[in-house]
Amino acid sequence: MAMMANIGAQIISFSIYHGPHAIFPAMAAGTLVGVVVKYLLDRRWIFHQGRATLGVHSRTFSLYSLTAIPTTGIFWLTEWAFDFYGGTAAWRYTGAVIGLTIGYVIKYQLDRRFVFGVAGR
Repeated sequence: MAMMANIGAQIISFSIYHGPHAIFPAMAAGTLVGVVVKYLLDRRWIFHQGRATLGVHSRTFSLYSLTAIPTTGIFWLTEWAFDFYGGTAAWRYTGAVIGLTIGYVIKYQLDRRFVFGVAGR
């Protein structure tokens, strides 16, 4: 779901602006939407976190966002490389799916260890 939200936000971004370097605002839009959607889904369905105070949510989302930095780099570099070398939307989104998949696998390990294991303490 988060991957679809990310790529959907990118498609919308490209429909608004498709000029030079349009991939960068598209990836940024996809990342913003994807992180929020993924946080909500992970919190509820992967890590089974119940209701929490605003303070706990803030701490958790802050840690979650920090673990997103290196994994976003993986996603962005992979998508950009596929776009650069392939030059088509099909290549770009193939790179996005591969980069997101790799990033999400790594992010799960980081979140399990550093986010959802410590945020509520």
